[in-house]
Amino acid sequence: MEDGLLLLVNKERDNNIDIGCGVIVEEMKSVGYLAGPMVAVTLSNYLLQVISMTMVGHLGELSLSSTAIAMSLAGVTGWSLLLGMASALETLSGQAYGAEQYEKIGTQTYTAIFSLIVVCIPLSILWICMGDVLVLLGQDPLISREAGKFIVWLTPALFGYATLQPLLRYYQMQSLITPMLISSCVTVCFHTILCWLLVFKSGLGNIGAAIAMSLSIWMNVVILGLYMKFSAKCRKTRAPISMKIFHGVGEFFRFAVPSALMVCLEWWSYELVILMSGLLTNPQLETSVLSVCMNTVYTLSGIPYGLAAAGSTRISNELGAGKPREARISLIALMLLASISAITLSTILFATRNVFGYVFSNEAEVVDYLSNMAPLLCFSVILDSLQGSLAGVARGCGWQDIGAYINLAAFYLFGIPIAGILSFWFSFRGKGLWVGVLSGATMQTLMLGIKASCTNWEKEADKAKERLVQAESLSVEGGLA
Repeated sequence: MEDGLLLLVNKERDNNIDIGCGVIVEEMKSVGYLAGPMVAVTLSNYLLQVISMTMVGHLGELSLSSTAIAMSLAGVTGWSLLLGMASALETLSGQAYGAEQYEKIGTQTYTAIFSLIVVCIPLSILWICMGDVLVLLGQDPLISREAGKFIVWLTPALFGYATLQPLLRYYQMQSLITPMLISSCVTVCFHTILCWLLVFKSGLGNIGAAIAMSLSIWMNVVILGLYMKFSAKCRKTRAPISMKIFHGVGEFFRFAVPSALMVCLEWWSYELVILMSGLLTNPQLETSVLSVCMNTVYTLSGIPYGLAAAGSTRISNELGAGKPREARISLIALMLLASISAITLSTILFATRNVFGYVFSNEAEVVDYLSNMAPLLCFSVILDSLQGSLAGVARGCGWQDIGAYINLAAFYLFGIPIAGILSFWFSFRGKGLWVGVLSGATMQTLMLGIKASCTNWEKEADKAKERLVQAESLSVEGGLA
């Protein structure tokens, strides 16, 4: 990554464009101003699942295991797909905002909500039948039945999530961070109280956690929707509901499908590694340790995701405004912040390697295993910070198709085969699986870094302009028709 940053700086010097330290520092402040609240928003949304799992964990082993399976399946078959598809707006709406096509942002948001709700229909059918599917796959019938009941009651959250994600992008692309931050914090507080009441006081048990998640997500949607409807800050981007919503469906799916593949291919690879750990000797220990490692990375990933969101916003806005120099500066500032974040987080994690395992378990065997895994986990945090930020650059520029191919090659043609060989053939067990994950993440980071370093930003600005002009002409033709 350092070579990539040097290449970018040298390219600027060759073009006789002065990028001083002061300019980069100012851009780092701008990116950080957006990233800080976005980190809080990301962690707040993630906390809904953490709070639910924590409370359900006090109900007993059956409730915890079935809920954990249901949450995992919900992530694989629902959250990952909708999150990835909604990321298409980071290209479309971000560049439209930079080009000052403000009303288009509201229309694109409605288009995304409509499209994602349509996608939710077959997904909800799958969720309703999930209990029977698990039994057919050979899972324990009792756990399968409980997991199926949980995910059925979680189905309303699926449609809420499909509405929430485009709304979050609507605010993100305009750098309207405060509404998202307030709504997320209010939602977490509401969810904590509601989940406690429904799980422990109503007699619903773990089903109460599913109902609480559904109600909390929809509460977040209502708050953001009302702010969008009545706030003066949204006046420019507020659009009437019209047939233009349907005219943009094709354009949305052109970016949404590769965006979804980009997110899902990486997400699913980590879930596949957890499944592979169940085939090892002493699977309970291996699965527990890898699950803790995965949860640690997921939790800390809120920071690079916030940076990525800020970076994609800045870069897409600048490209839409026809400012390639500013987009390059945003990239440099983003990667510097990502590097600082990576070093800080990995240092703290390594310094606490002998004690942080007690947060998750009181078993000495688990804690010792996690202590031995700490160096690999620190390297994962570093890679996650870098590649997460580069993924934000890809979304801001509209490289989702390239990102999907990179993730396919990095994880499924490189990382997972290495994980299987090291863990089963060379008997490295969980460490082998995690080295495979690291190998895939390393390859992913290198390829995204090379793509960003070799980019002609003037051409990217021209592509953004052409895309916006083409979309506008199609919208006009659709209106006349």
